[in-house]
Amino acid sequence: MKATQDFDPKLAAKKLLREGRSGALATLVPGSGDPCCSLVNVATMPDGAPLMLLSTLAIHTKNLLADQRVSLMLDERKDGDPLEGARIMVMGSCTRNADPSAAGAYLRRHPEAELFAGFKDFAFYRIDLTRVHLVAGFGRIVDLTPADVLTDLSDAQALLEAEEGAIAHMNADHAEACRLYATKLLGAPDGDWRCAGIDPDGIELQAGRTALRLPFPQRVTAPGPLRAVLRQLAEQARAR
Repeated sequence: MKATQDFDPKLAAKKLLREGRSGALATLVPGSGDPCCSLVNVATMPDGAPLMLLSTLAIHTKNLLADQRVSLMLDERKDGDPLEGARIMVMGSCTRNADPSAAGAYLRRHPEAELFAGFKDFAFYRIDLTRVHLVAGFGRIVDLTPADVLTDLSDAQALLEAEEGAIAHMNADHAEACRLYATKLLGAPDGDWRCAGIDPDGIELQAGRTALRLPFPQRVTAPGPLRAVLRQLAEQARAR
């Protein structure tokens, strides 16, 4: 089904991917091929690919180690009938992620996992997307490609290298700006909002287990332009 004119399915899908903190992971049982569904916590890598911290003792991990094909459903967790809210289903191949940045990306979004992230049976797993299906309301059911929802990082190495320091700086010295981004620009209730992620397309804010995505007005690939955009957004928030 095609998107309506006032609706951007790519932006909606990116928002759901970045804001999701838990979802339903479907794997295949070895031998029988029976579907098996589990509740898992989810984060994202800088390009937006889903990231999970899984134990080899869990049935879903045993399943995906035998067959890497998985699907993951995330929804916006709004009040009321969940079928009236937006949700996204991604399919792809789930493999262990040796990227050293994975731990930071996950633990910023799930700090409670620090208690067990170092256990020998736990490891980080990334889903490399092959298909995306978005349901965002009546007339808003769209099939997308991985390129539609993932962020291109080919020209953003400088930003990736600066991300961890920029996040720490925002949370230590500009916590008020993070709060203003969430409350004034995104309409969120007041709270202890902090920065959980930065990528070329936007900044991720989090309070407790609630996450919000604030898109940048233009693509950012280096620390200098990032500072300029964050100042611009802070000025807009204070003006409101």
